Amino acid sequence: PLSRGAFLLAGGCWLGHGCPAGAAGPGVSIETWSGATVGASGVPPGWQKYETPGGHPAYDFTVVEDAGRRALRMRSAGDHSTIAKEVQADLTATPILAWQWRVIGLPSGANLEKRATSDATGHIFAVWPRFPAFARSRLIGYVWDPALPVGTVVPSRKTSTVSFIVVRRGQSGLGQWLDERRHVADDHLKVFGDAATALPVVALSIDTNDTRSAAEAMFGRIELQPGDRSAR
Repeated sequence: PLSRGAFLLAGGCWLGHGCPAGAAGPGVSIETWSGATVGASGVPPGWQKYETPGGHPAYDFTVVEDAGRRALRMRSAGDHSTIAKEVQADLTATPILAWQWRVIGLPSGANLEKRATSDATGHIFAVWPRFPAFARSRLIGYVWDPALPVGTVVPSRKTSTVSFIVVRRGQSGLGQWLDERRHVADDHLKVFGDAATALPVVALSIDTNDTRSAAEAMFGRIELQPGDRSAR
């Protein structure tokens, strides 16, 4: 498996040397899970392990059919498991990150505003690797939080490279398939103070290693779309 640093350092365009303009094209499919066999477990094809210090990843992931759609089921029990995929997307053409998810369980006692309980059920990251990776890379995680208001921006209590944006909260909607859309370029400006014209990497993560609890979520289709700022 690749360490977090090694993964971020792999691939020249991830380090700001430039991805081909429009490399991903408009209406870009990032993942449909159609390339994986239903029932396959572990890291799915096209993704890589993305290890975090102290995470003790179990990669309890399974490709499933659920409510008529192919999805990746993510479960966590006292571990922090993350996978990542190179995207090389042009945010000037496709600034909207869209995904389907079904969150089934939230980690008991989780609170992203406290270092000791900084856990989250399945969530998706937009990732901008920069050198040196551990000091300068930028990650925005879109999370379902037990209590924080939607729209809250939470800087990670563990690393200065990560910030979270709450897109859902509480019990309402748990167990249902829901569609999300975020204007990633605008979120980058809001969180980091400058514009992003490319999205090099997307990651999926589930984290219960601080609360030593359990969580479960599913992710369906993930894509980048053309669009305007109504997707916040």
